[in-house]
Amino acid sequence: MQAFKSLFKYFGSYKKDLIIACILLVVECFFELIIPSLIADLIDLGVAKNDVPFMLQKGAEMALCAVLALFTGLLYARFAARAAFGWGANIRKAEYEKLQEFSFSNIDKFETSSLVTRMTSDVSVIQNAVNGGLRPLMRSPLMFSLGIIFSFSLNTELAIIFIILAPLLGVILFSIVRKVAPMYSSLQKTVDELNSRVEENVRAIRTVKAFIREEYEEEKFDGVNESLKEKGTYTNKTASLNQPIFQSIMYLCIVLLMLIGGFMILNGEMQVGVLTGFLSYVMQVLNSMMMLSNVFLLLTRSLASCKRINDVLKEESNLKEVENPVTEVKNADIEFKNVSFKYSENAKEYTLSNINLTIKEGETIGILGSTGSGKTTLVQLIERLYDVSDGEVLFGGINVKSYSLKTLRDQIAIVLQKNLLFSGTIRENLRWGKKDASDDEIWMALEKAGAKDFVQSFPKQLDTELGQGGVNVSGGQKQRLCIARALLKNPKVLIFDDSTSAVDTDTEKRIRTELKKLNGITKIYIAQRISTVISADKIIVIDDGKIISEGSHEDLIESSEIYKEIYTSQLKGGAL
Repeated sequence: MQAFKSLFKYFGSYKKDLIIACILLVVECFFELIIPSLIADLIDLGVAKNDVPFMLQKGAEMALCAVLALFTGLLYARFAARAAFGWGANIRKAEYEKLQEFSFSNIDKFETSSLVTRMTSDVSVIQNAVNGGLRPLMRSPLMFSLGIIFSFSLNTELAIIFIILAPLLGVILFSIVRKVAPMYSSLQKTVDELNSRVEENVRAIRTVKAFIREEYEEEKFDGVNESLKEKGTYTNKTASLNQPIFQSIMYLCIVLLMLIGGFMILNGEMQVGVLTGFLSYVMQVLNSMMMLSNVFLLLTRSLASCKRINDVLKEESNLKEVENPVTEVKNADIEFKNVSFKYSENAKEYTLSNINLTIKEGETIGILGSTGSGKTTLVQLIERLYDVSDGEVLFGGINVKSYSLKTLRDQIAIVLQKNLLFSGTIRENLRWGKKDASDDEIWMALEKAGAKDFVQSFPKQLDTELGQGGVNVSGGQKQRLCIARALLKNPKVLIFDDSTSAVDTDTEKRIRTELKKLNGITKIYIAQRISTVISADKIIVIDDGKIISEGSHEDLIESSEIYKEIYTSQLKGGAL
C-alpha cells in the first residue's frame, strides 16, 4: 500500500472531486438502506391491516429514496471519473517530466517499451481502480456496518447466523488475493515484452522485409502473444474463483435464514414483513462483501502497477547540479584530465581509460577510431549526457559539473549518429535549434548544411510535414536537416558524430567548406572516413577506449602505424 500512498499526492486539485464523490456515496448508501425498513412497515402495517393510504405513503417514500439514491449515484459517477482520470493525467505528466530529467545512465535502466507501458497501461490500471473501485470500496464497509446494525434492530437471532459466516468469506478472499498478487506483476512484465516486440519490429520493418524475415518475426511475436494470453487466462481464471465461492456461501446463508425465519413465523415469533426486510439487509451485506472482494483483486493488480510507476518516479537522476551553478561560459576551451568512464558501476572494464586531451577554442578536431572504440562516449561527456567515473572534464576552464545543465548545453550543439526528426513541419523541426528563428535564418542554415536545394524542391518547402522520425525523407536529407538544426543554435562548440555518413563525398565536401567559414566555433568531427577529418587542426585516434595518437594528418602519417594503415586501406578502396 505504500506505493499507492506515495502516488496519492498527484491527485492535486482533483482531491476536491474525490472528497465530493465520497460524500455523495455516503448519501446514496443512506437512501438505499432506508428502503428495507420501509418495505417491512409496508407489509406488516399496511398490507396486513389493509391500510391503503399507509401503503401509498410508504410506496411514495420508497420511490423518493430510490430517485434520490439514483441522483446522488449519478453525481458520484461524474466526480469520481474526474478525480480518477485527472489523477491519471497528473501521474503521466509527472512520469514524463521525470523522464526528461534522466541522464542517459538512468534511461539505460529501463527498456523503451517498459517506459511506454508504465505511462500508459499501468496508469490506466490504477485510474480504473479508483474509477471502478472507489464505489464498492466505500459502499461495502458502509453497507456492511449499517446493514448489520439495521438487521440486529429487526431480529437479533437471525443476524447472528450470517455474522458467523463472515470470517469464512474473509479467509477465502485472503487466499485468492495471496495467490493472484504475484501473477499481476508477471502479467505486466509480459505486456512490456509484447510492446518491446512490436516496437522493435516496427522500427526495423525495412530490415525485416529486406531479409525476408516476416515469418521469423511473426513466430517471435506469436510466442510472446501466446505467453500473455496464457498468463492472462490463468490469472483471471484464478481471480474469478472468488465470485462463485462467495455466491455459494451467500445463497447458503439465505436458505438457512429463510428456513429458520419460516419456523419463527409459524411459531408467531416473527412477522413476514420483518423477515422480508431482514433478507433485504442480508442481501445488501453479503453483496457488499462480494463487491469488496472484487475490489481487493482490483487493488492487487493496481498495486503492482503502482510499484512499477514508483520505480520511475523515485529514480534519482545521476546528473546533479551544484547549489550555485555557473551560468556563463567564458570560452570554449575543452580539457579532459585523467578521464575514465564506464557505463555501470558494476562494470569490470572501463569504456574510456585515462583520457588526457586539450581542445582550444576555434579548433577543428577530428576523432577517428573503429566501431566501439569509445568515440561517441568521449564527446557525450562534454555535454554531460553522461558523467565521468574518474577525472574531470573542463569547459572554459571550469568543471562541467559546476555549470547549470541549461547553460552548458546551450553552448554545445551535437548532431548525433542516429539522426532524429520529429513529426511536424521542417520549420518546426529546425526551430528546435532556435525557437524564434526567422525564415531567412532557417534558409541560411539549410544552405550551410547543403539542404537548401532539396527543401526548395518540396511543394510546401518549410511547411512540408515530416512523418514521425522523418520517415518521408532519405537518410542523407535527414542528416543535413539535423546539421541545419544544430547550426541554428549558434553554439560555441559543434559536434558531428559521423553525421555525414549518409551523404555522398561531394555533398560532404561542400558541407565541410561551409562549416570552415564558421570562425570562433570549436568543431569536433567523429568519423570512420579519414576524408572527413583530414583537414582538421588535430586528429585524435582512439582504440579500445584509449588515445593512441594525436596530431595533424601529416604528423600521423609519419608517426602512427594504425592511422597510416587506415589511410592506405581507404585510399585503395576509393574512400578518399
